[in-house]
Amino acid sequence: MSEAKNILITGCSSGIGLCAAKGLKARGYRVFATARKPPDVESLRQQGFEACQLDLDESRSIANGLDRVLEQTDGRLYALFNNGAYGQPGAVEDLKRDVLRRQFETNLFGWHELTCRVIPVMRRQGEGRIIQNSSILGFMTLPYRGAYVASKFALEGLSDTLRLELAGSGIHVSLIEPGPIESRFRENALAMWRRHIDAEHSVHQPYYRAMLARLEKAGPAAPFTLPAEAVLKKVIHALESRNPKPRYPVTVPTHLFALLRRLLTSRGMDRALLKISGGGKR
Repeated sequence: MSEAKNILITGCSSGIGLCAAKGLKARGYRVFATARKPPDVESLRQQGFEACQLDLDESRSIANGLDRVLEQTDGRLYALFNNGAYGQPGAVEDLKRDVLRRQFETNLFGWHELTCRVIPVMRRQGEGRIIQNSSILGFMTLPYRGAYVASKFALEGLSDTLRLELAGSGIHVSLIEPGPIESRFRENALAMWRRHIDAEHSVHQPYYRAMLARLEKAGPAAPFTLPAEAVLKKVIHALESRNPKPRYPVTVPTHLFALLRRLLTSRGMDRALLKISGGGKR
């Protein structure tokens, strides 16, 4: 690139966020990498990134983090990659209201607030890219993933609406829809399940035992798992294409289920999903 373009990425402590930060920095972007925990921010700085703390659960942290970035860029920001998120496993009936709220605070409300703060900056520039890291679970569901599914379904609807509202502004909105990707997602999900789900007193206890075995298993959690670089390729296209796509599916399962969703009835899709998930045991 003739001129380094500024991009803010959330959730850079590991996985997709860290991979995107490294890949885009090597490609010539000026990357502002953020993380929630101060030790992770310091680690990013030691790796050579311009990094700052940004906690998606806290409005003040969102405002302060963005202000610090804009101070260093003379008020310009070409792109935002919303990535910081986590998965809260558990049966829907075992999700207490505050647990579901926490899932949405991080995975949706924080992203929304940051995005709304960035849009006026991009409007003044007459251009910008907003990239939302959604999921295969943003358009299909599996048992015991209801909180995460709900947050990603909501993200897709909000992003689709935003794309329509920004038509003609020079600001493009794209959704990335990864299937299984190598990351610490499974490890973090396990920690959230242990913290928030009362498995001992749940009628779903037998299924939780199977889920626990899956989450604790070493190696890839699912077939067709890809490295985070597979997502990076889609992010690059969303940043550099003159006409970025509204959606970027990643991994074989995402392509497959997008097709099945178009071909099957709701009951047919239910049967397929229950079979694939082993009735919720996988």
